[in-house]
Amino acid sequence: MADNSSVPGQRRDMSMHNDWWASGWEHVLPRQGFPLTMLIGTASQPGFTGSLDDLLQEIFDGHWNLLGGDLDAALSFSWPDEEWDDDEAPEGREAYEASRWETFGAMLTAAGYPAPATVRELSELYLTWGLAHREETPAGTRWSMPAALPLPGDLLPLDAGLAERLARIRWTTRTSPLVDALIDHLVDDLGEPQEVLTSLDRLAAATNQVAEDTRIALTELVEAGDALVYRGQEPADAERLETHQRFRLVMNWEHLHANRMQLSTERTASD
Repeated sequence: MADNSSVPGQRRDMSMHNDWWASGWEHVLPRQGFPLTMLIGTASQPGFTGSLDDLLQEIFDGHWNLLGGDLDAALSFSWPDEEWDDDEAPEGREAYEASRWETFGAMLTAAGYPAPATVRELSELYLTWGLAHREETPAGTRWSMPAALPLPGDLLPLDAGLAERLARIRWTTRTSPLVDALIDHLVDDLGEPQEVLTSLDRLAAATNQVAEDTRIALTELVEAGDALVYRGQEPADAERLETHQRFRLVMNWEHLHANRMQLSTERTASD
């Protein structure tokens, strides 16, 4: 549990589960999945006992706009008060909602789960799926969440396109910090060289990574078109390099700067 951010005027810090974005649930659940996960994450903090209604009352006086009100608010896949993006969803809000509900409902039905209509019903599915745990103790109701959230594909039958999309998100979340560390070394320590003679173990030592993680970062740079790897004058496969083998890393800085929005660990995974 992490990503604590203090909200002015509130009596408790909100807490968001680190695994929420990497797990891909935000691309499967109605939009209230995000604030519900934050609410349960906050309820899981030490020192809180009670229901989610109790916590909602304590922090937001019982009404949170992100939920659409309280736990009995109707679920939806779009934000009613946001400006509609006709380029992204030209079919319009109603058709978009109907399509998303049809897809979501079909997944739930195939897996034998009821389709939730409210935030409260979705919270009960969280308990069924193991995204959250609730225990009655002498001190009151205690909430908790697992360190790693179950993945959507472990619980629901995803279509091939969505399964591939979520796998790509998880891979990007895994590899982005590794790529950032390698780029930071090339930029900050080496001054953006056009090429450098190096090896995986040398790069690993310079970036405080293990060699196999450095290989992943190097492969990602090559596959993105940001770099080339040579052994002598011949192109080399980064995935087949021995950790001690010397190779020439030839950078395409113009391509890298044009296609990478950030070169820091603040980069977030995109779709």
